[in-house]
Amino acid sequence: MSSNKITILYVDDEENNLFSFKATFRIKYNVLTALSGDRALEILEKNLVHIIITDQRMPEMTGVEFLEKVLEKHPEPMRVLLTGYADMEAVVDAVNKGKIFHYLTKPWNEEELDLTIQSAYAKYLERAQLKETNEKLEVSNEQLEFLLRQKLLS
Repeated sequence: MSSNKITILYVDDEENNLFSFKATFRIKYNVLTALSGDRALEILEKNLVHIIITDQRMPEMTGVEFLEKVLEKHPEPMRVLLTGYADMEAVVDAVNKGKIFHYLTKPWNEEELDLTIQSAYAKYLERAQLKETNEKLEVSNEQLEFLLRQKLLS
């Protein structure tokens, strides 16, 4: 696994869609695939994933249900929902429950999906930088509070 590539987890219950996605993007990105939400959750436990792209309509667990589970343990990856159905309720649920970054319809357009991946990764990096800055600020604040207490005690 190349560490300088964006890692994408693509989840779809249709194997042909997984092959198509991997064939299209495997050179540009590090592509992981899963045939189910449960398998995808296992992959997330063992891999650093930047972007998750999931189909909505899958047996056993919908894309929204999968993304809700992802948020419990892995809130960092950006989430994209794909569906072949114009199901507005699923989109609303994905936004509200799965906290998706973007919604696309199937069949996906390669250029549009690639632009979405690039935008999602830019947002991922922005959030990671903000988190790092906040952590540094927290340490600085703790050090300043310590120094202030020392000064007040002396």
